[in-house]
Amino acid sequence: MTNFFKHKMRRKSPLQIAGMIILGGLGIAALITLFGYIIMCLWNWLMPELFGLTTITYLQAIGLFVLFKILLGGIGGGRGHKRRHSERSKYSCREGREGDFSKWKYYGKFWEEKGEKSYDEYVENEIQRHKSETPE
Repeated sequence: MTNFFKHKMRRKSPLQIAGMIILGGLGIAALITLFGYIIMCLWNWLMPELFGLTTITYLQAIGLFVLFKILLGGIGGGRGHKRRHSERSKYSCREGREGDFSKWKYYGKFWEEKGEKSYDEYVENEIQRHKSETPE
């Protein structure tokens, strides 16, 4: 996975990476704000009439959201510990064969040695092929 991240970020400046991090943080903050507002509106609309409960504030709605997330959804992705049941991946197509990611460790070395040159050659060949297929 490290090689994949390096490949995706290899042409990005530190300023672009910092911008992506800041935008991601702002996006998360916007989602928390939106969910808090929706929970507050739904609670204040339904709960006082149905169950005689009091209305809640915005911060209390965010607290409820965090509490429900912890109790019902967990904090992380929740799938990491389940995947390590056996050595053989459950996603592999045939028994005895490793998953598609078994060769990933060679990707970084390949890209350094042949990657960009091979890719440029491939793109050039595709352009030529498409030009020859389309009638003028």
